[in-house]
Amino acid sequence: MEELEKYGNELQTYLEDVVSKEEPSQLYEPIRYILSLGGKRLRPVLTLMTCDFFEVNYTKAIQAALAVELFHNFSLIHDDIMDNAPLRRGKETVHEKWNLNTGILSGDAMLILAYRLFEEYPAEMFQDLAKLFSKTALEVCEGQQYDVDFETRNDVTLDEYITMIDYKTAVLVGAAMKMGAIVADASQNCQESIYQFGRNLGIAFQLQDDYLDAFGDPQTFGKQVGGDIIANKKTFLYLTAIKNSSVSEAEELTQLFSIIPKDPHDKIASVKDIFVRSGAAEAIKDEISLYTQRAYDVLNGIKINEENKTSLRTFGNWLMQRTV
Repeated sequence: MEELEKYGNELQTYLEDVVSKEEPSQLYEPIRYILSLGGKRLRPVLTLMTCDFFEVNYTKAIQAALAVELFHNFSLIHDDIMDNAPLRRGKETVHEKWNLNTGILSGDAMLILAYRLFEEYPAEMFQDLAKLFSKTALEVCEGQQYDVDFETRNDVTLDEYITMIDYKTAVLVGAAMKMGAIVADASQNCQESIYQFGRNLGIAFQLQDDYLDAFGDPQTFGKQVGGDIIANKKTFLYLTAIKNSSVSEAEELTQLFSIIPKDPHDKIASVKDIFVRSGAAEAIKDEISLYTQRAYDVLNGIKINEENKTSLRTFGNWLMQRTV
């Protein structure tokens, strides 16, 4: 989406300098490495965009946007360790390129660096940003724990799954946008509404990610396609397939999700076939549309000009049609 380029380019100029220290290199080089991998940078871009759309110079939100990006990448380093993931954005994960201890410590340092960026703001704004950041960071940890817990549970419900992705992914999208509104000194009502817009869009975003994990193109997705299937993750696709399948198909799917074969190719193919035949692949598309529309419904009541509302709708549509 071309409109996002100005925010992304501005962010990149600051991101290159956000880790200024060189030593110890074993601590800071992995941070520079994961930041250099790029990615969509959607969350910090949303911080800048929101500030801009509330008619305040978006460069004032740079420090908050950088904090969001550092925190997001901190969580990715630790998620990759917990998932034993070999690839991130098509490249080696930090713990694979270096080692487990380096991944943990460099991730911790990123979290601390993120907090320090809020020190650039006036006292009252610093307090609002830090409180939101702390609340969000804890919720992300809670979402990650739910995700881990679900791996050993056989009674996970769809509602529980939505709660998990809300905490693990969506709250940070909402917080990123609210930070832009805080820096722009928007009203409390507008701050909360843009947060809810981002949170609903974040749920839709994660559901789209779940769909692409199973059905995406390995050349564009950037992660290992079928990674959730290999790890036996009980995603929306899995839970819906179990719910909608015949007894025999449900038993087959349950059995497939109890094994981790050396060559996962056949397992991935069999699971994807059940996802399609059970209607789960179509159901997740409907759910993506549902949460995207909820975001748009909230957007209608936010006090920004119609041109900016149209831009946010266009962004939402682009986000849900992505292949990466």
